[in-house]
Amino acid sequence: MSIKRALVSVSDKTGIVEFCRELSQLGVEIISTGGTKNLLAQEGVPVIGISDVTGFPEIMDGRVKTLHPAVHSGLLAVRDNEEHTRQMQELGLDYIDLVVVNLYPFQETIAKPDVAYEDAIENIDIGGPTMLRSAAKNHAFVSVVVDSSDYGKVIEEVRESADTTLDTRKKLAAKVFRHTAAYDALIADYLAKQTGDPLPERYTVTYEKIQDLRYGENPHQAAAFYRAPLAPAGTLTTAEQLHGKELSYNNINDANAALQIVKEFSEPAVVAVKHMNPCGVGVGTTIAEAYTKAYSADPVSIFGGIVAANRIIDAETAQPLSEIFLEIVLAPDFTPEALEILTKKKNIRLLKMGELTSAEGRAAAHVVTSIEGGMVVQESDVHSLGESDLKVVTKRQPTEDELKQLLFGWKVVKHVKSNAIVLAADDMTVGVGAGQMNRVGSAKIALEQAGDKAQGAILASDAFFPMGDTVELAAKHGIQAIIQPGGSIKDEESIRAADEAGIAMIFTGVRHFKH
Repeated sequence: MSIKRALVSVSDKTGIVEFCRELSQLGVEIISTGGTKNLLAQEGVPVIGISDVTGFPEIMDGRVKTLHPAVHSGLLAVRDNEEHTRQMQELGLDYIDLVVVNLYPFQETIAKPDVAYEDAIENIDIGGPTMLRSAAKNHAFVSVVVDSSDYGKVIEEVRESADTTLDTRKKLAAKVFRHTAAYDALIADYLAKQTGDPLPERYTVTYEKIQDLRYGENPHQAAAFYRAPLAPAGTLTTAEQLHGKELSYNNINDANAALQIVKEFSEPAVVAVKHMNPCGVGVGTTIAEAYTKAYSADPVSIFGGIVAANRIIDAETAQPLSEIFLEIVLAPDFTPEALEILTKKKNIRLLKMGELTSAEGRAAAHVVTSIEGGMVVQESDVHSLGESDLKVVTKRQPTEDELKQLLFGWKVVKHVKSNAIVLAADDMTVGVGAGQMNRVGSAKIALEQAGDKAQGAILASDAFFPMGDTVELAAKHGIQAIIQPGGSIKDEESIRAADEAGIAMIFTGVRHFKH
């Protein structure tokens, strides 16, 4: 076996002229279509038009050109099958030994903010995937290339032995089916959204690998980092790492948790995260002031944590950041002076996020969680409280400052693992209780952490109080106001306990479980 004829049709023409020139010099006949054929001819590469092979013109604006028996017989014929060989000879058909195809730019088309539906549909490739699948199916005899990074490998093997190895053809075929599956998944997802069917009977997703990771949660677990094809700006998958070691699996998860919290705020805000939970959150008139509050919230737990800011890190903020051990600092950007300070620390990872938009008004995206044998899919929790959501259920109304702190605490508690309790005062968290098996247990942890700072603070709960014990405990520590969803059959017990202690309490009617 040897590669004698190649069919080439590419949208992305990176490296194609050089590749085809080398093939031609190795005695391979090049068949091509449309723009690819014109480019090769202009560059002096000998090329045969597809119509010369099929005996049929390209029609319907190029929609129909390679969908022809002369093409697919040459791709699908089993070379050691006598009947296939006889039919090829009787019909005067020739084999095609190599297919080089990449597809219409559907992803790039739908990424345009003003793309018309008709343009998206026109960029669904039909002939390309069909040729790829035919060649990949028959990889025992046919080589198929969908990725320009494989051009060099193919040329090397053809130069050495006039053909590719079976092992190479298997790998190339596997890549093709991954590619066409991803291509179709993107189309399916686009059309599902266009037709208002976000959770259809078959849920298809595709991701592109960004990098292999050293390991997963633990050293014995393999892991990799993937990006959605149309990942929005201001996410970890689009961040630019300016300094430091490679991100780890745990780094990525913690950094994403910090990022989601800091996006809740439009004012300057800083979030410190440890093991997926915030240990300190602060807002201020400047990012330096916000960091001081986030650090003061829990100066012990922030050590070795992740810090996220929603404003550019300046020198005033960078200096105290450099004085403790942090895994990651992420922010829209860093001033040159801040970079000079922070890059003196060899291992700290600095991530430039670009502009961060606050969560308010953000459209819900899908959250996919794997389970053994399947997955569950839900919309992301993008609910933001409005004034109409707030219902004061106690005799005492919250003061203006208490209301401000209550809304601050509500933004944070939304991102704490359930059962979640957050205490806040002076635009910063003073206590966080996360992930306990009962709500009063989380409250005890938060109150113990706050200590004297609980006096006059507010308490936010991600879900309702099943009984009045959490309110009673809060009253003993001087909590002045509470925000919670309400909806328990024992709400009156909690309201009565709050009234007896002079605590103002707001019901939101919305819970924020986070598992």
